[in-house]
Amino acid sequence: MNDIILVPAFIAATLGFVVFFLGAFLTRKVGFLRDYNIPEPVSGGIAVAVLTWVWFAFTGTEIVFEMAVRDYLLVLFFATIGLNARIADLFRGGRLLLVLLALTVGFMLLQNVVGLLGVNLFGLPNAVSVLLGSASLIGGHGTAIAWGPQIEEMTGFAAADEVGIATATLGLVLAALIGGPIAKRLIDRNKLEAEPDGTPIVGLSYEDAEAETVTHVNLMSAVLAAHVAILLGWFAHQIIGQMGLKLPLFVPCLLMGIVMSNTIPYLFKTMIWPAGTNALAVVSDFSLSVFLAMSLMSMQLWTLAELGGPLLVVLLLQVVMTVAFILFVVFRVIGSTYLAAVLSAGFAGFALGATPTAIANMSSVTKRYGAAPLAFIVLPLVSAFFVDLANAFAIRFFVGL
Repeated sequence: MNDIILVPAFIAATLGFVVFFLGAFLTRKVGFLRDYNIPEPVSGGIAVAVLTWVWFAFTGTEIVFEMAVRDYLLVLFFATIGLNARIADLFRGGRLLLVLLALTVGFMLLQNVVGLLGVNLFGLPNAVSVLLGSASLIGGHGTAIAWGPQIEEMTGFAAADEVGIATATLGLVLAALIGGPIAKRLIDRNKLEAEPDGTPIVGLSYEDAEAETVTHVNLMSAVLAAHVAILLGWFAHQIIGQMGLKLPLFVPCLLMGIVMSNTIPYLFKTMIWPAGTNALAVVSDFSLSVFLAMSLMSMQLWTLAELGGPLLVVLLLQVVMTVAFILFVVFRVIGSTYLAAVLSAGFAGFALGATPTAIANMSSVTKRYGAAPLAFIVLPLVSAFFVDLANAFAIRFFVGL
């Protein structure tokens, strides 16, 4: 058994800051990272994950980070998204949400078909296909961990757990790397431009980062509003759980933020509300950046090396299928607009990785090219809520084969 170095939560969070600045340095110095909209925490996080892999290779000691702070940053981030959302945008995005959901369901089936082809190519049990498909990729680490033991018990395939976790890990890396280049290609090739009056819903554009003064007062106001949304979201999460529904905590926090921003300013018209301010954008950028940096720096890349060729071949097929689906289906069906290009980057993020990766991809694109507020409302509702329900049915169907 390998030795383990456990990094406490406070030190892990502090390293998350360092990793972000490392990524910002790499992005400034490496043209590819800058030109293709690779998020700063992705650059730094992958670099540190490689360093921990090298350390493991030479010493046999695993570095494990406590992630309590990261989990808080996730719900804080989605609370800020909700606070920035307008009901008018939600109504405007109703049809888009249904279209994106239909595309995602179709994509999940294709993803599991590719996984099925892969397991047959390498002589693995059919049920393992979902661990090389939607259970680990769209579902992420949580779904992979949930299904790994069940598939191992069903098939006798002892490495099911490892396959699921490794697929989710590498998928997260690939999702963070392909979203920006896809959007850049679509925007440049089609000469797309953002709406001139669009207001960023996540983060600040590079040009406007200093346009409005952020003070300790408006910053504290933004954090307080986000914390109230989290508190209300936590209560809602408890009620939802008692009803037998399983949702990530950040979903009700997002919804409570939406409710607050579309009621409180109208009930208390003299109140200065943080929605749309640079202060809230700073909180949003901070929480997402450190969350993603911590997520990527904590990856145990040596688990990928142990599984070798079959995993890499199937994931290469998944990437090729994903890029083709986005370029020739998602972008065109959504409307071949700037919004469609931003959503394409986001689709790559959650199709192979996770919702925060999708948001980071879109945020990196919009900081450079301009706002697309509707994308940041529609995509999380699809990727973090409706897709989990549809994925459960898809997984059961393919496991049944």
